[in-house]
Amino acid sequence: QVQLVESGGGSVQAGGSLRLSCAGPGFTYRRHCMGWFRQAPGKEREGVATIDGVGDTTYADSVKGRFTISQDNAKNTLYLQMNNLKPEDTAMYYCADDLFTLAPGCSVVGVTGANSWGQGTQVTVSS
Repeated sequence: QVQLVESGGGSVQAGGSLRLSCAGPGFTYRRHCMGWFRQAPGKEREGVATIDGVGDTTYADSVKGRFTISQDNAKNTLYLQMNNLKPEDTAMYYCADDLFTLAPGCSVVGVTGANSWGQGTQVTVSS
């Protein structure tokens, strides 16, 4: 396991942007399947985006074209750039490392868990 720390959450109006960061000692160099997840009050956790060891990415349909996942190995940091935010994006956002998936690969669909989770950062989007 690796300790992950998210930052960058906050409150914005609809249409605004935020960039979330997730830092952990050396974790991006392990080339694991990594990702961002979110959980709104009263709802189940859902996958937002994943990135694999060679940089291939997948996204939930609800965020395609608006969110971008990326990593900076030199900084041991995973990012989630969120543009054109909507009120329905309001949630606690978590990063995760070394994802467990139902099928081979690193798709955001079928993630069942992860070896390491961050503590979360709140994103609130007002209309």
